[in-house]
Amino acid sequence: MSSDPWGRVDETGTVYVRTSEGEQVVGSWQAGTPEEALAYFERKYEGLVVEIGLLEKRVRTTDLSAKDAQTAIDHLRTQVDEHHAVGDLDALRVRLDKLVGTVESRREERKAQKAKQTDEARAAKDALVVEAEQLAQSDQWRSAGERLRALVDIWKGLPRLDRKSDDELWHRFSHARSAFSKRRKAHFASLDAQREDARKVKERLVAEAESLSKSTDWGPTAARYRELMADWKAAGRAQRESEDDLWNRFRGAQDVFFAARSEVFAERDAEQVENLKLKEELADEAEKLVPITDLKSARATFRSLNERWEAIGHVPRDARPKVEGRMHAVERAIQEAEEGEWRRTNPEARARAAGLTGQLQAAVDKLREQIDAARAAGNNAKADKLARELEGRQALLDQALKGLEEFGG
Repeated sequence: MSSDPWGRVDETGTVYVRTSEGEQVVGSWQAGTPEEALAYFERKYEGLVVEIGLLEKRVRTTDLSAKDAQTAIDHLRTQVDEHHAVGDLDALRVRLDKLVGTVESRREERKAQKAKQTDEARAAKDALVVEAEQLAQSDQWRSAGERLRALVDIWKGLPRLDRKSDDELWHRFSHARSAFSKRRKAHFASLDAQREDARKVKERLVAEAESLSKSTDWGPTAARYRELMADWKAAGRAQRESEDDLWNRFRGAQDVFFAARSEVFAERDAEQVENLKLKEELADEAEKLVPITDLKSARATFRSLNERWEAIGHVPRDARPKVEGRMHAVERAIQEAEEGEWRRTNPEARARAAGLTGQLQAAVDKLREQIDAARAAGNNAKADKLARELEGRQALLDQALKGLEEFGG
């Protein structure tokens, strides 16, 4: 008979293991010595120790599922319970019981983690749906479209929820994308129609611009080109492939007209500069007539100068007022000399002026007498009315006296 702290072999070769519940039969050993029997079953115990240690490590360090861990525990527990090993089997049972608790704790942790991940995924998908529904109302077609495509990629990277929740959120998300696509499609369809209308309008504008390009009616045609340009801007843009071609034709027609006009105006400007020199020379000659000493001679000379003036033609617009003003000043001097001569040589006109002055003086004197009488009688209203009438007559009298003075007193 042979034994150790955890087992023994009796005389018949039966092997026992000691447990808290007493000795349990491990098996029968007939092939060798009792020591060899105990050593064999002790090695089987060590194997169980190694297997339990490996399972503990897998549970602690890997993502072994709770189901697979429990299956492995049950398999080891069966081996321990069948008593086919010699050693501290109770200690192995304690380790297995503890491992069951660890697995259950890990199960709860994973369950809580999964619930947390699900809540986070739900919140993330809710946020994606809200953003997509806001973008569905946007008119920023490019940026909103790009963002919606990015939201789809984000959605695909999120965990799935339960089928009902996931389907409901996806339906809202998909509906928002469809609504945006429908609005964008309608917008660009409308834009295409507007651009086609713009193309037709601009075709007509180009046709008219080209028909005017050879015109020599410079002022009205230039004004019409300005109107056509305003119409062009108001028409909006045509399709890109048409817009550039139409603009080149429209601008080209204007360039032809304005180039021709510029050439003509350049020749005209040169001619007008020469005309200005000639008219300034005539103005120099005319100004030598002032002051007027010989009215008859001055009148004849000015008439001759004026005929030459009219024959010269136009001068530059900005120089015209000054040079014409010089001639007009000489002309006014001659006219004033003529008027002075007329007054000195026209006794009938002087007599008429004197007669008118006398009548007005008599009327003024009479009104003054009437005003004095009215105020003396206390009739201020009548006096005020007569005073207003006196102001008008006095103004006429002053004017007549001034005219009489021009006749020489």
